[in-house]
Amino acid sequence: MRNPSTRWLWVLSLLVVAVAVPFIVSGYHVFQFTMVLNYAIAVFAANILSGYNGQIALGNGAFYALGAYTVAILLEHTGIPYWATIPFAAAICFIAGFLFGLPALRLEGPYLALATFALAVATPQLLKFHGIESWTHGVQGILVSKPDAPDFLPLDADQFLYFFCLAITVLMFALGSNLLRGRTGRAIVAIRDNPIAAASMGIDTSLYKSMTFGVSALFTGVAGALGALTTQFVSPDSFTLFLSISFIVGVVIGGVATVYGAFFGALFIQFVPNYADQISKAAPWAIYGTLLILGVYVMPGGVIGLLRLLARLAARSRPRGSGHAD
Repeated sequence: MRNPSTRWLWVLSLLVVAVAVPFIVSGYHVFQFTMVLNYAIAVFAANILSGYNGQIALGNGAFYALGAYTVAILLEHTGIPYWATIPFAAAICFIAGFLFGLPALRLEGPYLALATFALAVATPQLLKFHGIESWTHGVQGILVSKPDAPDFLPLDADQFLYFFCLAITVLMFALGSNLLRGRTGRAIVAIRDNPIAAASMGIDTSLYKSMTFGVSALFTGVAGALGALTTQFVSPDSFTLFLSISFIVGVVIGGVATVYGAFFGALFIQFVPNYADQISKAAPWAIYGTLLILGVYVMPGGVIGLLRLLARLAARSRPRGSGHAD
């Protein structure tokens, strides 16, 4: 799928399928696929930071919560429309991520993972802090109104929200893909591969690592903002450590350092726990763990890695043309 024409064919095919989804599935499944879009942005964000830049972080759930609470608080205390809250969530999360990335520059590998792990663990407790309870409502959480479809669109509220999230998802993936393909993306990857060589080539590794932290937080905040609109409720217990781990699981399942693998990772995050619960009510997480181990064993390069392998095998198996016209 490295051929540009083949890549665009895949993208257009996915868009056609995505547009058709809300018209062929039930309302609850529309909600589930809307969450898949939101999770895909968050998984892509985790991949930018960990897959492309090599910073192993376990705190993306904190920025997901920050984006969600930004939307909820703005909608409750201001009169701005729902769509205008998304840029606020993106900006706040970028600043928070960039600032958190500055002290994290001194940490690498397991030390950085531990620091971001602490951030993910502390976030639910911070959201319950009585000093900000007037804004977060503590353990009670905040109800978020679902946006209604405009009168000129023949869509119900669930379908409209799905298409709104789809439009934002396409925009975020387009921005992220362009970023990674450009000069900035090459610098980000160079720091992952060999930071000493990257610094010797004139790359400001400290700036780029902090910026990557900020960009990843921005994407995650947008995902959290859309997640708040989709679930119509935010509370501290919705943003546990498991959410951050799920994003890393999505990166591994979809494919490390891949763009479109985020969609496969998001599908895994959204549907596999539900299917595991249906298979066994007594031990759903044992089933989940088994499926995760099986997925990693069968697809060490993720779903995208498997698709690339199948594409290469298919290309090798094609008979070569004789070179003579019939």
